[in-house]
Amino acid sequence: MSDNNAGLYNEQGIHLTKDAFVVIIKTAWNATIVNALEEGAIKILQEKQIAFQTITIPGAFEIPFTIKHYWESSTKKPAAFIALGTIIRGDTPHFEYVCKAVTDGVLQLNLSLPVPTIFGVLTVENELQARERIGGKHGHKGEEAALTAIQMIALTSRKL
Repeated sequence: MSDNNAGLYNEQGIHLTKDAFVVIIKTAWNATIVNALEEGAIKILQEKQIAFQTITIPGAFEIPFTIKHYWESSTKKPAAFIALGTIIRGDTPHFEYVCKAVTDGVLQLNLSLPVPTIFGVLTVENELQARERIGGKHGHKGEEAALTAIQMIALTSRKL
């Protein structure tokens, strides 16, 4: 396979675009869990030598706006965005509203921006379920989000 893009391949055969840049958008809400998600994502990005920037915002509801605003106002365009947050169900319908808004917002970003937005937002019933997804029995969703970003960068950087 011939590839004009000066990059390299990792052990899984994922093409890593040279000089790729990723923007991580993370929420301040549920910081303990979200910081662990970010640490996992950063670990993978650093292992693959991919440059990144993290922007912290108040909550998950603000994720789509922040990504759209960054894309429209920044001169340094990323190859992908990673959205990190944790939404834990409470006693009110707020959980459903926020989950739907964030999910729909990320979907719209993926359909309208020329780069992918990776959904690394945990939507869980309780804190235990969140902890199980930051290195517990359900893996590490921050690491998975970064690996997905790399795979999507590879996909969008070549002609299909």
